[in-house]
Amino acid sequence: VPKAVRERFYGCGMPLPTGIEGLRVLDLGCGAGRDCYVAAKLVGRAGEVIGVDMTDEQLRVASEFVGEYARTLGYQPHLRFVKGYIEFLSQLPELYPGSIDLCISNNAVNLSPNKELVLRSVFEILKEGGEFQFSDIYADRRLPNHVRSHPVLMGECLGGALYTEDFKRLCQRVGFVDARQVSAPAPVRIEAPELRDLVGATQFYSITFRLFKFARPASVLEPTREDYGQVAVYRGTIDGQRARTRFDNEWAFEANRPVLVDGNTAVMLGESWLRRHFEVRGDRSLHFGRFAATPPTVLYEPWETDHELDDDTDAAPGDRPPRRRGILPLPTPFFINGLRQQGQAQRPPAHEPRSQSGSR
Repeated sequence: VPKAVRERFYGCGMPLPTGIEGLRVLDLGCGAGRDCYVAAKLVGRAGEVIGVDMTDEQLRVASEFVGEYARTLGYQPHLRFVKGYIEFLSQLPELYPGSIDLCISNNAVNLSPNKELVLRSVFEILKEGGEFQFSDIYADRRLPNHVRSHPVLMGECLGGALYTEDFKRLCQRVGFVDARQVSAPAPVRIEAPELRDLVGATQFYSITFRLFKFARPASVLEPTREDYGQVAVYRGTIDGQRARTRFDNEWAFEANRPVLVDGNTAVMLGESWLRRHFEVRGDRSLHFGRFAATPPTVLYEPWETDHELDDDTDAAPGDRPPRRRGILPLPTPFFINGLRQQGQAQRPPAHEPRSQSGSR
């Protein structure tokens, strides 16, 4: 990915599943487009990636380097960037109901003043069986008004953080039933003492969730995990994960090993874009009660959990904050210090100025 694009990355996670060749992907609040560039490689020649943002300067940078990236890939990717609001996706001519296989977002939904409208907008443009996978900042409790409205915390994506349980209830209301968490939460470290005092005992985390759209009666997800005696088998078809792939924080599948799964997991694996990688045996004709089986315990690989610090080798000393390495190779907001408000001209801010629209 071109350096100018990488340097303007403000994400908090890695909401990019692999094995997505040929899919039509949408990135909400794409900024300068780093995740879009990566997704363009993953979907290949037959796929398409669209980035949506409301900021002209970010979109200019994102579009400027597509030609350079095409030379790197050796072919012209179907990659484009459009201006728009993430609350009103269906108003864009490039999007229409049921037109997207996979929607991603990285640290953008929390900036919207109307998160329910964002989720409803995504639900509308996703295909049946489509997925919304996104990383965002969440809190372990509801935030008081003085925290939610604090300008520094709003700019650092903490003021808009939802309480995780409220987020799950919001998903249920929209139609995204049974939200699945991907890997363990990554804590946000607040360094500035005055900001720590302001948030009190509240803990903030970067979490990646995956949500699936199933609206047809035959495949609708249930509020609880139910047992229909169904078995899922991973075909071993995802590059880099041919021996084993992880679906969420609970489920990991070894290639060719049958695993008893609950009804919702069977639907997600067998009737979404993931069906190319999984075989699901059985249906819902027989019900055996609440799903009580425990998923096979599979330890995380080091690359899935490594959040140690790593310096940005492209930067001069003192120019940029340290980055996370491994599954979350990220700059701030893991380190919230409020330096942007102090006007330190010699150090780039942790974030570009944000608007209330919900996009970067």
